[in-house]
Amino acid sequence: MVLPGYGSGAQPSVWQPDTLQELQNIREQIEGTRCYVAGGTLLRTQWEASSKVLPEHLVSLACIPEISGISMQGDEIVIGAMTRLRECATDPLLSRFSILHQAILAIAAPSVRNLATIGGNIASGIGDSLPALLVYDAELHFLTCRGMETQRVALWLENGRDNKLNADDVLISIHIPFRNATVNLSFSDPEQYVYETEQAIPERNHQISFYRKLGRREAFTASLVTVAFHGEVSPEDGRWTQVAIAAGGGSGIAVRLTETEHWLRSGKADASQAAGLATQAVAEFVSYTDAFATEIYRRQSAGNMLGAGLWQAFHP
Repeated sequence: MVLPGYGSGAQPSVWQPDTLQELQNIREQIEGTRCYVAGGTLLRTQWEASSKVLPEHLVSLACIPEISGISMQGDEIVIGAMTRLRECATDPLLSRFSILHQAILAIAAPSVRNLATIGGNIASGIGDSLPALLVYDAELHFLTCRGMETQRVALWLENGRDNKLNADDVLISIHIPFRNATVNLSFSDPEQYVYETEQAIPERNHQISFYRKLGRREAFTASLVTVAFHGEVSPEDGRWTQVAIAAGGGSGIAVRLTETEHWLRSGKADASQAAGLATQAVAEFVSYTDAFATEIYRRQSAGNMLGAGLWQAFHP
């Protein structure tokens, strides 16, 4: 269904497909500039600030049931792109992915999360959920002119950095391997750690997962820096078996800190690595300067948050 523009014709036409097939038909039918709208919370702010121009066509995704909800499919958790952040924050299945859960709770205010969607947060290219999805090796499924296509979050962000994305691709769902779900919360949860120890499960690696966001005020603020950390430690020799670290924030594109990950894996997992982790992250993280913070401030903040998070994991 299409709602025609009104007034002088400067306002866009609004399309409201009910199915993915109808969405594909609309993509082939309309001509001119178009924008796909989920919750619209960020887009509305950009339009009101004149930082983004209204297109000729708005295509609302709100009425397509196939792209909402959270479910298990095989060995993956699948999140529909139109799933509201409010639902993501309260879903018991998604709470097993503690980094993403923390990231979602740090996005905007409850009233905004009632309307905003995880797909919109990702599609912005700078959403606070992206560092969490990077460390979880998430995949994004898009409806393109060629049909359904899949890209890892890391590759999609890299293509965005190189201006290789097709703005006409529509994000449909997010897929996260369930192997990355939290088994035990971390060394920073003493009760859970004691429980794991008492149960004497040697084959189960200890997990350390955390997410940190630095903003310009205490709550409901755009981020200056965000970091995410997910690691697993062998209970047999105390060494890292898996490490994933990501940083982003503000209008910067989130990245995996692969050199820092390699450095951390080269040593034994303990609190003595915290200072080195901070130093390595500062050296690798590439950020930017704007009116709110300098690049070096962002880099140092990312390093400090990662180092502090690791220290706290071993010293609750």
